[in-house]
Amino acid sequence: MIIYGVALLSICTLTGIFIGEVLGKLIGVPANVGGVGIAMLMLIFLSSWIGKHGKFHPKTEQGVEFWSAIYIPIVVAMAAQQNVAGALKGGPAAILAGFLAIAIAFALVPVLNKVGRKKTVAPALDQLASVQR
Repeated sequence: MIIYGVALLSICTLTGIFIGEVLGKLIGVPANVGGVGIAMLMLIFLSSWIGKHGKFHPKTEQGVEFWSAIYIPIVVAMAAQQNVAGALKGGPAAILAGFLAIAIAFALVPVLNKVGRKKTVAPALDQLASVQR
């Protein structure tokens, strides 16, 4: 069953890399544009959606959690290879793109937090309030 977690990760990775290559070609850049990030977001959203619908076997969920934990250091290592000096020499468009990416990432934190919350929190708070009365 852990293999399903690996399959989900590989599907997200291949799809994200494909989308990143297409985006690169569309904007005229001979490189993958955000493919790994797209793959990560796909993995987060698909894992959440599958989990909400009760389709995850516990072993499959362990596989996804393991590979998700491994995936983040890979993304950090890939980002560390970026040419920051070249981007700064590229002018204000590169700097603006960086700031926009960071702003969008910060804006998505509350959205991802809301998506990841369990719905059983509110009834537990209601029970706590009735006990305190």
